[in-house]
Amino acid sequence: MAEATVEERQWRSYGTRCRSTRVVRVRTSVALVALTVLAVLLVPLLVPLDQQAVDLASKLRPPSRSHPFGTDDVGRDLLLRCVHGLRVSLLVGVVAALTATVIGTAVGATAGALGGWVDRGVMRLVDTFSSVPHLLLGIFIVAMFRPGIWPVVVSVGLTHWLSTARIVRAEVLSLRSRPYIDAAVSGGASRWRVTVRHLLPAVLPQAALAAVLMVPHAMWHESALSFLGLGLPAHMASLGNLVEDARGSLLAGQWWPTLFPGLFLIVPTLAIAGLAGAWRERINPRRRSELML
Repeated sequence: MAEATVEERQWRSYGTRCRSTRVVRVRTSVALVALTVLAVLLVPLLVPLDQQAVDLASKLRPPSRSHPFGTDDVGRDLLLRCVHGLRVSLLVGVVAALTATVIGTAVGATAGALGGWVDRGVMRLVDTFSSVPHLLLGIFIVAMFRPGIWPVVVSVGLTHWLSTARIVRAEVLSLRSRPYIDAAVSGGASRWRVTVRHLLPAVLPQAALAAVLMVPHAMWHESALSFLGLGLPAHMASLGNLVEDARGSLLAGQWWPTLFPGLFLIVPTLAIAGLAGAWRERINPRRRSELML
């Protein structure tokens, strides 16, 4: 066997480094997601304090043994507030992402399966919605309701289904030319049966990946709306509300009421995005890691 050239050895070394970096990224993301889940589940049980308990004598205390994240402007424990805020924001993000995925999958599958003027009309509708900034459209939607969880879910669901619709439509269009689809149509299967029995199961992995990738976007969308006072009610602990409540404290020199809610928002969303990115590389047949082997 001929000895590998210098260029081949360099490509192999580059591929090894990429695989090693990907493994480290995935393991870090898994550890952060597991830590997030454990914090959401266990901290309220292990810390015998009420996250809504007001103690004006302890307001704006810096981090200490009794309050690891310090206290806010009315003396509430920030660790518990951040954990409960993460629980609410994560719940809203997951439900909103699932809602947007269901809408996008239904729209994309319908456009791809029917084709013709239906496909053209649906895609023009998608382009129209895409031309409006998501946050601006979300503000318009939640402004019509009272602050609450369901208006935020509706806002995210109606503004984040566009990418899923495009992905599902592209997958359906590529699957329509497969031999087994032609065989099903030749065998007398209706278009509805072909879509439900063959096309939708084939696009479910891509739709599930889109849902996971949408969770961080939904959490940031909810936090932005809550920060603007249009999302969840002010008394409800969410990460957006916590950051909004801490604006005055930051201007006064107290950094902890802003830092810790921000970290609770950034770290889990980056971890979820990292896991979704690894999943996308795995199901993508043209991922770079395979091309370099």
